[in-house]
Amino acid sequence: MNWLWDLLKNPLLITAVSSWLIAQVIKTVIHAIIYKKWDIARLFGDGGMPSGHSATVTSLAVISGLIYGFGSFQFAVTAVLAIIVCHDATGVRQETGKQAVIINELVRAFEALTTEDLPEVKLKEFVGHTPVQVIAGTLVGVLNAVGMYFLLG
Repeated sequence: MNWLWDLLKNPLLITAVSSWLIAQVIKTVIHAIIYKKWDIARLFGDGGMPSGHSATVTSLAVISGLIYGFGSFQFAVTAVLAIIVCHDATGVRQETGKQAVIINELVRAFEALTTEDLPEVKLKEFVGHTPVQVIAGTLVGVLNAVGMYFLLG
């Protein structure tokens, strides 16, 4: 059971998970304000403002740098991971979301032209991020990591 306690008190894990949670809550609130309704699925969904992925990996890199030093192996690995994830969020995943919108519209148009019952197919459209969403997620991650560093000692 020591491994479980070690896991639950790991400052890197606590910081990364709390950054993800903070970003997801902010994203859900922003979505509710814009669309005038609560969508609890946004709490666990991809895409949107701010990027939960960016917040998570950025906070992991920053807290590892604060704890182990910015010249450490731990910081180098987490910083590279953060760069890859943030780049992917604005690249491949954003394009995937754009393609999903077009495919979903094609399916709706095809259904309107045919009398056949087609299987319900709806691709996720919120999968990627704009650069602003990634920057906002990065800021959430940095601020949370610095706060957690001082809070957790």
